Amino acid sequence: MRALFPKIIEKEIIRQKQLYILLGDIGVFSFRNIFKKFPKNITNIGLMEQSMISIAAGISMGGYIPIVHTIAPFLIERAYEQLKIDFGYQNLKGNFISVGGAFDYSGLGSTHHCPNDVNLISSIPNFQCILPGHSDEFKKLFKQTYLNNSPTYIRLTETPNLQSVKVKFGKANLIKNDGKLLILVVGDMLEDTIKATINLPVTILYYTTLKPFDRIAFKKYFFKNVILIGSFYSGIIENEILKSCDGKDINIESITVPFTFIHKYGRKEQLKKYLKIDKNVIKNRIINFLEKSG
Repeated sequence: MRALFPKIIEKEIIRQKQLYILLGDIGVFSFRNIFKKFPKNITNIGLMEQSMISIAAGISMGGYIPIVHTIAPFLIERAYEQLKIDFGYQNLKGNFISVGGAFDYSGLGSTHHCPNDVNLISSIPNFQCILPGHSDEFKKLFKQTYLNNSPTYIRLTETPNLQSVKVKFGKANLIKNDGKLLILVVGDMLEDTIKATINLPVTILYYTTLKPFDRIAFKKYFFKNVILIGSFYSGIIENEILKSCDGKDINIESITVPFTFIHKYGRKEQLKKYLKIDKNVIKNRIINFLEKSG
């Protein structure tokens, strides 16, 4: 997914000369063709993330379409105030593409973990939030949104799903309709969820757009018992689920990153097991929920 990103930008910049790429000293080599062919449309700002966002705001106000790229904790947590005031408050067009969300950089410790990106960016009015689970999904969602005059956050994942889904911005996809337990799964957790629910009577909605949240699909397939599965801290998405219930009774469980620091190192799959969000835990928790709910 990350390797595809510069290739998409290189093609789009031919059609849209107003595109301007700002890099936070991340993935610079992969953008070498753009530096060579379009040197007036790209700058490596370096390790100055707050300044990079403010510069992007000026670029946006000047009629260009900024694309800002660095890893999630540096983009969302380090430059949160600038995202809030420069882009959210002024509702400027801009695209913010991260890598390393949640704990993709599993061996680099807490400074490079960012499971809070979804909550933070979704709490800023006017921002859109997208978590594609496959390179093809990113390509489609990026092309559908980068010209829409809204600040948009897209998290790229280092561990994409093996299969893509025909996604559309702002819409959830029905993956399975086979039971009265509704699972809402987000982005790169879809593959584990499908494997965990083989032969289980569940309905699965796949979300790649979290803001705006697709309430229409949720209401259409609503059941009292709901499980949210995603590689982020829970919180703001549960609030969206509750708002979509129209006062109906609901039981929600979340299989998401626990609200704690991660003091372990290793491969991402090892950390998922440690955090109890791997496919085996997902399967067991779904079975327990089915038994409990009758």
